[in-house]
Amino acid sequence: MRDVSDDISGLRKRHTEAATYLKIEELRARQPQLETEASRPDLWDDADQARLITGELSSVNDDLESYDALGERIDDVETLAELAREEHDDSVAAEIEAALASLAKDFGNLELRSLFTGEHDELAVIAEIQAGEGGADSQDWANMLLRMYLRWAERKGLTTEIENVSAGSEAGISSASFLVKGRYAYGLMRSEHGVHRLVRMSPFNAQGKRQTAFAALKVTPFLEDVPDIVIEDKDLRVDTYRSSGAGGQHVNVTDSAVRLTHLPTGVVTTCQNQRSQHQNKDKAMQYLKAKLAELQRQERQAELDAIRGVQHSVGFGSQIRSYVMAPYQMVKDLRSEHETGNVDGVFDGALDDFMEAYLR
Repeated sequence: MRDVSDDISGLRKRHTEAATYLKIEELRARQPQLETEASRPDLWDDADQARLITGELSSVNDDLESYDALGERIDDVETLAELAREEHDDSVAAEIEAALASLAKDFGNLELRSLFTGEHDELAVIAEIQAGEGGADSQDWANMLLRMYLRWAERKGLTTEIENVSAGSEAGISSASFLVKGRYAYGLMRSEHGVHRLVRMSPFNAQGKRQTAFAALKVTPFLEDVPDIVIEDKDLRVDTYRSSGAGGQHVNVTDSAVRLTHLPTGVVTTCQNQRSQHQNKDKAMQYLKAKLAELQRQERQAELDAIRGVQHSVGFGSQIRSYVMAPYQMVKDLRSEHETGNVDGVFDGALDDFMEAYLR
């Protein structure tokens, strides 16, 4: 059996590094405070505050349990390796190698956490898909992107809510907005913000010619509470209409869908999947405040960039990834250079490698 002491030393080093980027000591100090707050009998008198406390406690517990479990697994494989070496027992060599490989993989996944440095990376995300140039193909492509991201979220164990879908004039959809909930949803999906290009033999072309289609994805962190965003009634236009599209079981029942337009900025939000017009308006207002908060952040960033003399391209103005189905099979990210020939897998939600390559 080979000497695995260097492998174990490497894992222990990664475990020590994890304590830094996970802020383990801070979490251990915070845990009893949160447990005390969560056990208060009047906790749910303020439902919003209660959700914040229980959510933070759940995250803290998950991080500490993951960190401690990795340390125990390193101890276990080290003990097994020492016993095998003392007993000259090669029969457990395969078990040790498998344990080392599993630990290396899990540390790789955990180390992605060190790359989430944005202020809102842990939050849920509002995602919006918009068909672009390419006619019927772009509308079909927008629908394919919607399915791709919903499948990705399902594979990641994240929850999704489709808030609004507008059917295309010829095929597919012209636009859609949906919410992805779960830890680091925004941190992951911000890698997807931008223009996506599809090249394929068009099913909408009678001659079967190759067609290029474009669709854009825009992502905004979903801020549950945005206290510094004040929207005056005179700045808001409220439109109601009959719901349509794949918006949930309550769609096409009443004229309950709501569209909010913030007149000073032109920002528009819609919601159609809640049970009542009032609920749709409340949810659309949440989205509007989140978008306006993100707009403010972008304006501040633009001011800083102007001072620094740095020019950044805006997401919608640049193509980030190409999905080619003909004359060959390839998906390539133009920022990270990551690519794969498994186009069908990507369309079925296999996006983690692209997101990780972007973050790294």
